[in-house]
Amino acid sequence: MTIQIDSREHRHAIIQIKRYFDRNGIQFFVSKLPCGDYQDLDNARFCIDRKKDLLELCQNVCQQHKRFTAELKRANDLGIQLVFLVEHGANIKTLDDVKEWKNPRLKKSPLAVSGERLYKILATMEKTYSTKFYFCTKAQTGHAIVELLRRYNQ
Repeated sequence: MTIQIDSREHRHAIIQIKRYFDRNGIQFFVSKLPCGDYQDLDNARFCIDRKKDLLELCQNVCQQHKRFTAELKRANDLGIQLVFLVEHGANIKTLDDVKEWKNPRLKKSPLAVSGERLYKILATMEKTYSTKFYFCTKAQTGHAIVELLRRYNQ
């Protein structure tokens, strides 16, 4: 397996991911991708977009909705299945778990998006754009990327 990492990924954010790849003999290189952040060279029709937590994902789907959906549409137009890997923590393992998420912004603004509302938005996006949302801890990210790329390369 050789993994292409998008050149727009923040260098400091992917240090542990690269270390995981190195420790496990997985080749990788950094170059711009048309969508997403990670792709196996053996399957250019599948990409993973990494999000650092639910708060980032929430901002993307709510405040940057046009940009977010444009990337999903671009992936669909290119025949690429784009999925999302959210590094949130041990308490969020599935999309259903998002319902219980307590958005820290609710403390400052009662208009902030709740976990229940975010769940509904993400579930609608899965249906509309044929995407999926996966979840892991930061320590699991490298492994989760490899496993997802292998799963969708069969």
